[in-house]
Amino acid sequence: MPLKYRVGIVGGGFGVRGHLPAFSAHSRFEVVALASPHSAKKVAQERNIPNAFESCEAMLRGAELDVVSIASPPFTHRDNVLASLSAGKHVICEKPFALSVKEADEMLAASKTSGTATALMHEFRWVPQRFALKELVANGHIAPLRELELTQLTGMLRLESERKNNWWFDRSKGGGIAGALLSHLIDSANWLAGRAPVRSTGFLRTANPRRHDVNGPFTSTVDDGAFTLIDYGDGLVARVSVDGTTAVNSLTVAAHGENRTAVASGDGLHSMRLFSVDEDETSELECKPSPNARFASIDAHIPPIMDLLDEFVKEIETKKSIVPTFAEAVATQKVLASIGFGS
Repeated sequence: MPLKYRVGIVGGGFGVRGHLPAFSAHSRFEVVALASPHSAKKVAQERNIPNAFESCEAMLRGAELDVVSIASPPFTHRDNVLASLSAGKHVICEKPFALSVKEADEMLAASKTSGTATALMHEFRWVPQRFALKELVANGHIAPLRELELTQLTGMLRLESERKNNWWFDRSKGGGIAGALLSHLIDSANWLAGRAPVRSTGFLRTANPRRHDVNGPFTSTVDDGAFTLIDYGDGLVARVSVDGTTAVNSLTVAAHGENRTAVASGDGLHSMRLFSVDEDETSELECKPSPNARFASIDAHIPPIMDLLDEFVKEIETKKSIVPTFAEAVATQKVLASIGFGS
């Protein structure tokens, strides 16, 4: 019977909604610990997790672990990643990777000396239409590749939307739409390009700084729109943007070449269709579903996370995988810094 890797999850938000069910459903992992200052004990009791801790450091001291999955807020990533690597654990970290390029560089350097496997939780690379689009680019079907277009529109931060006032609305703690959503799209642009950017520019926008929740009005210091232009050299550029204040929900990921365009689009990450467009016709392309598609009934995020975990097992055991790497995370962090996220 294959070895099961013992996992400790840090974070009581998406760590519980996304990481926990994905690791629990995967045949090669066993969740044995949860760390969160507020909810670990309660969730551990409800989900039959043997160990609960208030912090990552306490979990590292108190539980036998092989893997640490870090889904805590961005301002804790550096310390949690460095502590986990120092303890000899394999590490998966959520996005945004860091609050600054300096922090990102520190974590990359530590990963190189740890001898353990690392990855970023950019699971949306495995959305079937996005994965198929990458294959079209990699196999030379869109050539020469000239422009990447990635745009997400969502109403999650319209003035009328009510969202709890917490760290997410604090710029100094890594909140805002750039870290939450644009980081995913920048990662996808770099991944489709197959190389790190040469340069980038752009800006953050806050249209609705005055917000409210059940406790009353408050001031947001974070962006609700984020926009960047990226130059990859050799004639390839990308336009990447997220707007959180629109009436519609829409996602477009397109690769434009001189011979054809391939565009994946829909009203969200998990309802996309892929089309090939050239001078003669527009054709919808059938995409191979995720081998973990049946787990979408738990949550739509679970299949792509499990697809990433399939690769993480390969990274642990062979060091040969297609996981999103810490080096790629540094490249994304540099683009975020160029438009005003962190430094």
